[in-house]
Amino acid sequence: GNEEQQQQLGLRKRSRSRSRQRRVGTMVARKGGAAKKTASKVDPVFPARKRNFRIGGDIQPKTDLTRYVKWPRYVRIQRQKKVIQARLKVPPAVNQFNNKLDKSQATELFKLLANYRPETKQEKKDRLKSLAEAKVAGKEQESERPVVIKYGLQHVTQLIESKKAKLVVIASDVDPLELVLWMPALCRKMNVPYCIVNNKGRLGALVHQKTAACLCLTEVGKEHEAKLAQLVDVVKAQFNDNKDILRKWGGGIMGKKTQAKLAKRAAAIAAEEAKKKLMM
Repeated sequence: GNEEQQQQLGLRKRSRSRSRQRRVGTMVARKGGAAKKTASKVDPVFPARKRNFRIGGDIQPKTDLTRYVKWPRYVRIQRQKKVIQARLKVPPAVNQFNNKLDKSQATELFKLLANYRPETKQEKKDRLKSLAEAKVAGKEQESERPVVIKYGLQHVTQLIESKKAKLVVIASDVDPLELVLWMPALCRKMNVPYCIVNNKGRLGALVHQKTAACLCLTEVGKEHEAKLAQLVDVVKAQFNDNKDILRKWGGGIMGKKTQAKLAKRAAAIAAEEAKKKLMM
């Protein structure tokens, strides 16, 4: 009985040692396979060097910091104003300033206006000096005032009220807008052609100023009369005779997040309705 027990114990020990050997073998094989996988060839010509981004080290990678910039106050106000004007309902009197003359017609208009830019101070001084010299010499010269663009809110308003203005040009981005808000209505009442163009800076450049709220032409040379008549027809059709701009409200455009939320809600409602129809 004792011999049989000893034999059984010896068999158990052998089986245990064999199982241990198998486990160790598999673990070594696994480690060796992992080592083979992770091992990569090192290029002797271009060895990998870890970058050091500390002071005096490598140049930092460029990152977009736009969201972290504290923009100047006037930039923030401009952006907030634009967002508010898009979100809130805008009445027709204000919304009409979004209806601007198209690019091709505006180009033709500015080409015409460029021919009637007012004199600079130096040019006026030279003209008056030549007239004075001619008068001293006994030669009489006719001093005709040059045909030029008229500018300035008060001056242009007087010309509209007296119906002397043949074409009025108003900037769309005047700030505050109340300065010219009433001008389209006055032009329609006095039957004076008017148009709204894109930039007060462009109008200002024509009259040697930084900006100009409005300009007008009172007369043009014979060579430009046909061009002016053509522009007046286009302008009257788009602005003076257009009744829709007096009724059309603007704004009411939600942000992208709100639009996505509303679209998702509408899709869910539509899916629910479809399920109800199937149930019926």
